[in-house]
Amino acid sequence: MELKVDQIYTFKLNSGEELVAKIVAIADNYYTITEPVSIGPSPQGGLGLVPSMFTYNNRENVRLNTSSLALVAETDDNIKTKYIEATTGLQVPGKKVLIG
Repeated sequence: MELKVDQIYTFKLNSGEELVAKIVAIADNYYTITEPVSIGPSPQGGLGLVPSMFTYNNRENVRLNTSSLALVAETDDNIKTKYIEATTGLQVPGKKVLIG
């Protein structure tokens, strides 16, 4: 899989933590990502998105060292939609088929 800029990916860190973020730049030893969120259990029993860092300036990009990664994968469409809603405040409309 080739990673692409401006795409949302799921990262599994060596520590076991899983996070979702958009890649904004790719370098040899790191990815520059924006608005990383961690995956955790929600009170309703499903999965929830929580900020990966609470005290950073979330208007700034952050660096994710590739040496810290165990796995990288394309993010599930449902999680990707929730990520976009959580980080932008925009509601993503559902896919509908128009007949006519």
